Amino acid sequence: MQDLRTRTARLAAIAAVGIAAIVTAVPPASAQNPKVEEKVAALKQSIAANKQAIAQYGWQEVETISVKSEVKDTKTYQVQMGPNGQPQKTEVGNEPAQQGGREGRLKKRVVTHVTDEYQQYGQQIAALAKQYNPPSAQKLEAAYKQGNVSLDSGGGAGTVSLVIKNYVKPNDSMTLVFNEAGKAIESVRVATYLSDPSDAVTIAAQFAKIPGGPNHVASTLVNGVSKQLTVATQNSNYQHK
Repeated sequence: MQDLRTRTARLAAIAAVGIAAIVTAVPPASAQNPKVEEKVAALKQSIAANKQAIAQYGWQEVETISVKSEVKDTKTYQVQMGPNGQPQKTEVGNEPAQQGGREGRLKKRVVTHVTDEYQQYGQQIAALAKQYNPPSAQKLEAAYKQGNVSLDSGGGAGTVSLVIKNYVKPNDSMTLVFNEAGKAIESVRVATYLSDPSDAVTIAAQFAKIPGGPNHVASTLVNGVSKQLTVATQNSNYQHK
């Protein structure tokens, strides 16, 4: 009986050591490539600094909506950051596509129909784009902790490219090109979708430094692939408050 107890105790001890070894061998999600951790930290710091600085500015945004490469509407907004840290837009100009003559009047009715039909879709892809651009330091940290951030070799001289998977939706992908010397994002590219992966949406954004100020989104192109609808924005005329 004593021998049986002894053997049982030894087997239990061996099993405990084996389990401990397995647990030790599997690192936590945050224990990743030190280079990735370093780049993520620098990027988060840049995002936070720019978010705080851009709150002191107002600017003009020109939004152009096109269907199958044909411009349907162009709106101009005055933008400033609200108390909640989100941009608040006031429309100051609207230039719908113009057509002349009888044929033009017929086309105008078609344009109106198309605009109404696609309006909700355009709003949906524009709202989706806001979840990616500008990038969020909190979402970036969450993606890193889950092991969804990696380095890409495609960066140019002085830049690094970070690829983030599952940033907003399962199996989406966002690539950030970060200028390490200037501590500023240069561009963002996103491959995502609306409710279904077959309804693909791509986002491409370019960043630029405001003279004497922070880095900010200079232009964005959001493409709803299935309906061939694009929403393009250009930011300019920055004014310090």
